[in-house]
Amino acid sequence: MFSGDFMFSILLAIIYLAFISLGLPDSLLGSAWPVMNEELSVPLSYAGMLTMIISGGTIISSLFSGRVINRFGTGLVTAISVALTALALLGFSLADTFTMLCVLAVPYGLGAGAVDAALNNYVALHYSSRQMSWLHAFWGVGVSISPNIMSFCLFRNYGWHTGYRIVAILQTVLVIILFLSLPLWESANNRNDGSTRSKTLTISQALRIKGVPYVLVAFFCFCSVEATAGLWASTYMVEHHHLDVETAALFGSFFYIGEMSGRFLNGFVADRFGDKRMVRIGILTIIAGIILLSLPFESNILSLVSLLIIGFGAAPIYPCIIHSTPDNFGKENSQSLIGLQMACAYIGCTFTPPVFGLIAQHISVALYPAFLALFTVLMLFMTIQLNKKCR
Repeated sequence: MFSGDFMFSILLAIIYLAFISLGLPDSLLGSAWPVMNEELSVPLSYAGMLTMIISGGTIISSLFSGRVINRFGTGLVTAISVALTALALLGFSLADTFTMLCVLAVPYGLGAGAVDAALNNYVALHYSSRQMSWLHAFWGVGVSISPNIMSFCLFRNYGWHTGYRIVAILQTVLVIILFLSLPLWESANNRNDGSTRSKTLTISQALRIKGVPYVLVAFFCFCSVEATAGLWASTYMVEHHHLDVETAALFGSFFYIGEMSGRFLNGFVADRFGDKRMVRIGILTIIAGIILLSLPFESNILSLVSLLIIGFGAAPIYPCIIHSTPDNFGKENSQSLIGLQMACAYIGCTFTPPVFGLIAQHISVALYPAFLALFTVLMLFMTIQLNKKCR
């Protein structure tokens, strides 16, 4: 018994490292692009093309993740996926044309989507809601580390190539650890999965399962709120509250600070309250933050607290919906459904923030709270319907 528990503790530590590595590349492009676009002699807007290619690869690999993971296993798929991202990052560090970056963005996205779906399902099946919350908090650690790496390289005049190379080396170290850990994954599967065989579902088959359309729309709404809130917070503060750019950038970061710290704290209470209640509390907290943000008071402190509350409310929703998937839809269906949920998440992250950008440009950035509220209320409705269907 001790050896089995010890094995799962080692695996959990490896999964935490994998989620840090999953977050590392996510904020690299944004922190390096102001320098990259000048060196590559391309417009600033071309960063959107790269992110679209990466997101496209991520969506595709998420949709096919169930079939691939059922065929090759979580451990091997995770190792190969992280290897793909490591090679893509190494390629970025050597690239000298924008076309080369576009080509490398394909394996970059394919690797990220597969590992995300594989690890989320594995933790949902074998670990508690507490561990799922902390797992996603460690993704936030990775997202926070990489801009500091890039900033250090740029400040020291080492160049953005070196920043990408350092992160590629970190990913390569993890790839070695993951391949060495493959026997652990196999032993864990033999111990836990003997009675449950994952099904490979087509999209049409998945949509016919009671409650699945609701959870997919809820996931799309959540990631639309998360991505829009994070991307446009600083612009809203500058254009609507007339803050200076430096202060607005600091305020914008408070959404992510609230979300990451919230996930660490949620880990202590998630098992006690349960996934469904944590999701409901999170959504209502977001609504409270949006209402506070909408109040017609010219107070910087009020705006800062509002963003912190919105981020704190967002913290439990993603990990708790993922963790509840096996209970809601069956362990045998969870891998395919989590892959489908990941795809909906990436669609929301990719396409909704630009929609608000058009609204801000052609109507008013003051609609920022209303836009967030629209998706949050829709998410609340979808989760209520989901709970009714899966009661």
